[in-house]
Amino acid sequence: MNERKIASNHYPGLDVVRVIAIAGIVLMHVLANGNYGLSGFLFEKVIGTAGNFTILFMTVSAFGMCCGYYEKFKAGTINIETFYKRRYEKLWPFFALLCILDVVISPSANSIYEIFANLTMLQGLLPNPQISVVGVSWTLAVIFVFYLLFPFFCFLLFSKKRAWLGFIIAGIYNIFCQLYFFDAQHVLGNFMERENILYSAIFFMAGGLIYLYRDELERLKNIRIVAVIFLTIAASTYYFLSQNDLVMAVFSVAIIIFAITTDGKLGENKLIKKLSSISFEVYLSHMMIYRVLEKVKITQIFGVNAFSYGMTAILTLAGAIVFSSIVKVVLEKFIICMKERVNHV
Repeated sequence: MNERKIASNHYPGLDVVRVIAIAGIVLMHVLANGNYGLSGFLFEKVIGTAGNFTILFMTVSAFGMCCGYYEKFKAGTINIETFYKRRYEKLWPFFALLCILDVVISPSANSIYEIFANLTMLQGLLPNPQISVVGVSWTLAVIFVFYLLFPFFCFLLFSKKRAWLGFIIAGIYNIFCQLYFFDAQHVLGNFMERENILYSAIFFMAGGLIYLYRDELERLKNIRIVAVIFLTIAASTYYFLSQNDLVMAVFSVAIIIFAITTDGKLGENKLIKKLSSISFEVYLSHMMIYRVLEKVKITQIFGVNAFSYGMTAILTLAGAIVFSSIVKVVLEKFIICMKERVNHV
């Protein structure tokens, strides 16, 4: 990679990863909610398991946060107030609007409790939230808990030895959660493991470790076959043997290593850059778009078959992209306008 990309800590290949991940998640949710009855390797193993890309999102989020803030925290040059304000300013306006729209589209008696939890951005600290308002936001919830703990995360990554120890402990926590802490005596049957930060800590630690070894990994560009072989083995294991979360974590690591060792030409495409910049907004809003299509009876317009699924998936993804693009620009301009007014008071 050239010096400009390394200096800016931007890896165009990861933009491609984000776009593919969000497209896969949208395809999976449309397939799961539409009851199309489609079978075969593509629908069951590839699209049907694409929801596991949320683990990839966590790992990429950790790597991305390290690119932007790790050195600043390590050097003590970042203001903690500025750090947390940026997290809220980046995520809260769009998410708050989605929560309001979700309640308007699908009102319920419990919405008042859930929208309050969502608007604080602290719902990930609840023991078993099971929030239906913007239901897919559970990923945002656990990632935001990671943001809250990021200073401690940087402490764990202060040295490679400590980072590996933290990674091992996180792995033990993940296994113990599966074997003991998340059994019927400790949690309810509808409990979702990934919503728990200790269970998901290993996914974030993996992203942190990749960051610590990024210079060594970048040298693989000269022997890229290593990254290709690792990705091939990880993908084959995941799609043909097991979709276990830990296997998906290894697959995610392989994807990221492959992405940061590639030349990134595809990621420099303007369309890819744009889609990557709104990938999380698309993730948060796509089910709202799907519910609108469902209400106007488009989801099975050609019957219960692959044609209806394909049409619905395309409309859902396109709708979420258009919605996210427009709303993000409007909100950014509104926030700038409000800040200017406050500064002039």
